[in-house]
Amino acid sequence: MLLAAGLGTRLRPLTDTMPKALVPVAGKPLLYHVIQRLKTAGFERVVVNVHHFGEQIIDYLAANGNFGIDIRVSDERGLLLDTGGGIRKAAPLFETDSPVFIHNVDILSDLRIEELYAAFERAGDIEAALVVSKRHSPRQLQFAPETHRLIGWQNTQTGDQRGELGLPLAFAGIHLISPQLFPLMESYPDKFSIITYYLDICGSHHLVGYEQSDFQFMDAGKIDTLATAADFLARITDR
Repeated sequence: MLLAAGLGTRLRPLTDTMPKALVPVAGKPLLYHVIQRLKTAGFERVVVNVHHFGEQIIDYLAANGNFGIDIRVSDERGLLLDTGGGIRKAAPLFETDSPVFIHNVDILSDLRIEELYAAFERAGDIEAALVVSKRHSPRQLQFAPETHRLIGWQNTQTGDQRGELGLPLAFAGIHLISPQLFPLMESYPDKFSIITYYLDICGSHHLVGYEQSDFQFMDAGKIDTLATAADFLARITDR
């Protein structure tokens, strides 16, 4: 699933007239680059949620023949549901017997997706794997040092904290989630954050942070990083 429904406020004024998914990098929309990476990794079905200028995304996908794969739209134009609410709304469009790969549309990376899936399958009892890395960010998820199990969260700027402190790692906006967790979302309001949900259940469910060696990552959803996104994309494409 590509999370593409957000307002893209960090990319204003570009997103005053288009959704962040269609903001261009190296002459192609962010949405194009992420879909191509998923196709290369072997994905055959992709769900894209839409809200802000959602019709532009729908028209773009149709004009490009859905890039030759099964692309389904989860329409949030009536109400923006945040990450957790968006995933729950889209759940009927997923397969029910395999983990779902979730990816923010404004994230560029050289993540080796097949290795993430292999690690998820080897562990057996993991219910969600959150791609993380050691990098500067005021918002840090907290993990048990030995097991990488999610135990809490801290904002280092404000001092706000949930759960326990442990190994601090920054979330990359990419995760793999078991469909077994979807029914637990039913009691939540229409709109909620997936990170809030993960923190609510991490004490009773096996959620882990996943680090990959030599992982390169860029949040291209900000004006200041968008300027260097084309160079970053060229660098990871050449690897």
